[in-house]
Amino acid sequence: MSLRRSTQNVVTDAGDARITWFAAAEPRLVLAAGHGAGGGIEARDLRALAAALPGAGVTVALVEQPWRVAGKKVAPAPKTLDTGWRGLWPALAARGVPVVAGGRSAGARVACRTAAELGALAVLALSFPLHPPGRPEKSRAGELLGAGVPTLVVQGGNDPFGRPEEFPPGPYELAEVPHGDHGFAVPKKSGTTEGQAMDVLTAAVTGWIASLG
Repeated sequence: MSLRRSTQNVVTDAGDARITWFAAAEPRLVLAAGHGAGGGIEARDLRALAAALPGAGVTVALVEQPWRVAGKKVAPAPKTLDTGWRGLWPALAARGVPVVAGGRSAGARVACRTAAELGALAVLALSFPLHPPGRPEKSRAGELLGAGVPTLVVQGGNDPFGRPEEFPPGPYELAEVPHGDHGFAVPKKSGTTEGQAMDVLTAAVTGWIASLG
């Protein structure tokens, strides 16, 4: 199946951002997914969702924050990331269907922090950075627990930013990609291929989205 792909530039108070759209033929939802602080929308999990979800009636919008569009190497402060996301939201909501706010790592934190105020239907948190590696006392669980909307966390089993068993109980669902690291890469010795890992991820997300509203 060929993807209906297009790009859209959006002016925000944090600078110019960009949305890459992967359109479903008859969309019932938009999944807006932001990247992390160390990479862009080429991340394997974002690419896998963009390939899988349009066939299930979900338009995928991969969001590039202004700092990435400007070619900068280092992400700005969380407040600036939130400003960029808020500025993008009208373009995400303009297609007339509910929007699921999502992202990986830093992008997941942005989605959690802003979901309720922006009217997101739900939050998809990929590789939520529960804490800095080796610093479990620096917990960011409050952002996840405070999302205020239905939330799915998809976490690698070996994510140094928070393994699935480290997550506290809360009003969210959690799916594990066995052996996955923070980028959902899996070691060869695990016997799991990248394709299989992405199948686990996309199946979890597709099933969860089907349960929404």
